[in-house]
Amino acid sequence: MSTSSSPPPFAAALDVLASLLPAHLLKPKFGIVCGSGLSTLASSLRDVVEVPYSSLKGFGHSTVAGHKSALAFGLIGEGKGVPVVAMLGRFHPYEGHPMSTVVYPIRVLARLGVKNLIITNASGSLNPKFQAGTIVVIQDHLAIPNLAGPLNALLGPQTSPDLPRFLPLSDAYSVHLRQLAFRAVHALNLPADTLEEGVYAWVSGPTYETPAEGRFLRAAGADVVGMSTVPEVVAAREEGMEVMVLSLVTNAVVIPEYRSIKEEIRQEVLTGKPAELKPVATVSHEEVLSVAATKTEVMKALVAKIVETGSR
Repeated sequence: MSTSSSPPPFAAALDVLASLLPAHLLKPKFGIVCGSGLSTLASSLRDVVEVPYSSLKGFGHSTVAGHKSALAFGLIGEGKGVPVVAMLGRFHPYEGHPMSTVVYPIRVLARLGVKNLIITNASGSLNPKFQAGTIVVIQDHLAIPNLAGPLNALLGPQTSPDLPRFLPLSDAYSVHLRQLAFRAVHALNLPADTLEEGVYAWVSGPTYETPAEGRFLRAAGADVVGMSTVPEVVAAREEGMEVMVLSLVTNAVVIPEYRSIKEEIRQEVLTGKPAELKPVATVSHEEVLSVAATKTEVMKALVAKIVETGSR
């Protein structure tokens, strides 16, 4: 995180937004962060105005496939609708962004008046009960980079002296918003297994986990794992927002039983038959995007229902 003492350019970004947005979109009630392959969530908005990140001072540029680089302002729901703002693409430390840039959009949303933040992401399943396509409502997180590395979003000078220096995270994930999510499943008559609950492990990426790392995270109590989200959660809670995370399982973390090469070669010597070369299962970002595309409509419906009911 940058150690510069110069103030973040919030005023400049807010001035640009004020010049571009109509009055009914300038005070969004909900913020939505769109994860990998989920930027189409914004297609559920009406009266959409997109503002490229490049026009907002302080914003970075997302370099990851499946992420756009714009804020989308619009309305959700019938009648007057509920004003919301969606981040079409996020920033990750592994792209080379400093942590202050990663969480900067969240702080801008707070200064626009956003009180409720719905964060979405694509994740790998560590829990064998959670198959690809499952949406997990996060109830807690395990963030090793926060505990033992230089990636905590709050390291360095405070953004404002009015914010807490030492932030509790035992209440990071809003019970109220999580209740709305499960009520939405019933209201939309979706199958009961559409949503599950679990713990999210944040890893820095951009490498996917080794089998040993997958076992470690599972043993530590994590159900899903991903390379984003926790910095945004931390910054949002520091800014006083209510936060919910919807994590779409797009793949299973590869945790196979280890082969004994020693035993295979012993058998090769005994039998005279060459040991078989078996392919090792891996994960790809293309697989992540493919599964995300199949669940876009369900995610859109859930988010819309949560926003509609949460604004009453």
